[in-house]
Amino acid sequence: MSTTTLSVLARNLINGKWSDAGSVHESINPSTGDVVGTYVSAGRAEAEAAIAAARTAFDTTDWSRNAALRARALNELADRLAERVPDMGRTLAQENGKLLAQTTWEVSLSVDWLRHSAASALTQIAGRAAEPQPGVYFHSTPEAMGVAGIIAPWNSPVILLVRALGPAIGAGCTTVVKMPGQTGLTNALFAEAVAATESLPAGVVNILTEAGNEVAPLLVESPDVDVLSYTGSTHVGRVIAAAAAPTLKRANLELGGKAPLIVFDDADLDVVVPQLVMSCIAMNGQFCCTGSRVLAQRGIADELRTRLAAGLEAVKVGPAEDPSSQMGPLIDKAGVARVDRIVEEAASYAKVIVRGGAVTDPEMAGGAFYRPSLIEVERLDVPLVQQEVFGPVQTFEVFDDEADAVRRANATEFGLAASVFTRSDIRARRVGRDLRFGGIWVNTWGVLSEHFEQGGFKQSGYGLLGGPWGITEFQNIKTYATAAPQLA
Repeated sequence: MSTTTLSVLARNLINGKWSDAGSVHESINPSTGDVVGTYVSAGRAEAEAAIAAARTAFDTTDWSRNAALRARALNELADRLAERVPDMGRTLAQENGKLLAQTTWEVSLSVDWLRHSAASALTQIAGRAAEPQPGVYFHSTPEAMGVAGIIAPWNSPVILLVRALGPAIGAGCTTVVKMPGQTGLTNALFAEAVAATESLPAGVVNILTEAGNEVAPLLVESPDVDVLSYTGSTHVGRVIAAAAAPTLKRANLELGGKAPLIVFDDADLDVVVPQLVMSCIAMNGQFCCTGSRVLAQRGIADELRTRLAAGLEAVKVGPAEDPSSQMGPLIDKAGVARVDRIVEEAASYAKVIVRGGAVTDPEMAGGAFYRPSLIEVERLDVPLVQQEVFGPVQTFEVFDDEADAVRRANATEFGLAASVFTRSDIRARRVGRDLRFGGIWVNTWGVLSEHFEQGGFKQSGYGLLGGPWGITEFQNIKTYATAAPQLA
């Protein structure tokens, strides 16, 4: 399948104006290896200009004090994004290789998140008031923190941007967004939606795409950026946390994951197996909540192993825009080589049940296709259990009882999400209580809602996005105390 190269250069948006300053790069379709189009990669100078614009917009306008305007702007941005769902979904599928149905869903979901943030802008502005002692009155109010820097990843750039951008705007912050070079054209389409949102004052949202590594460090280190939101790897998250320390910058970090999917012997395998397969191949396995560890109770382990292997072997890998494809390509051929190296090394300490690998079909030779793998492990200290693969690779582990399942599930540094499959609600609650993960799915996987918070435990980061608490990541609390005058 070939793609048509876009003739328009995808540019950055700084202070409400389009900027073509920077170096020009090609966006590559991982399904074909073809050039999709070209985009401008911002550098330090563009980042400095964007930060200055955001700082000026925050300091010199009433944006942070006008909740009604912010709600109106978020709803209008949602309208502009909704108009672009088909184009953005198609472009994103061409740029990062996720199936077209998944990319279209991602953009549509982003519209819902923006509308949720619009409501939060109006409902999450109330403070508290009390008279804790006679004649002394206290009240507290939330205030926007200032300029927010947002760093979004390439695997789900639209929704992972919006779930930080929405509450940041809702809180009254102004923003500088660093988007990934792998999705340069998609980023520009989002920037077009921002530019078309008349309610947004210039400088409130600045969108920069970067192929290099100058913009993100400046966002972290700049004293003019007050708060940071980053979604990505645990390694980079640690670097960001350290670099942000000199400015005592608050950081919201959602980092890597190694999601265990615990299957008890009373679970309905007809329901479970398709979910386990989907948890491995959704977003081509390049998802922080990918179901990378299957933990099977011993009584059903043999049957589950057989059925899961058959399900993974039957997955149809193909181009992202082909309706018959069940899984698209990895982000690039370097990713294919990296994942295959991990699988090859795992064969020295684990049992390979399904040996995936690079697709060798000549018709798909231009793409970065990789078939899913299933590998059985016993030891918990091996790399395949302890390190995030970021590809369609599942481990298969056997446990004896609830305590063993919890012990194995908690045995990594990650704590983003986990699943529990059982017919017993009491067991699900009991096990879920002991799992050290920010999100617990029961008899399902991958279900998310803008109405509830998301965040990690342990080395999967800190801070929350979504739900009523999400907006507080971008707010400070100011407390006033007033003493009534004493009458003679």
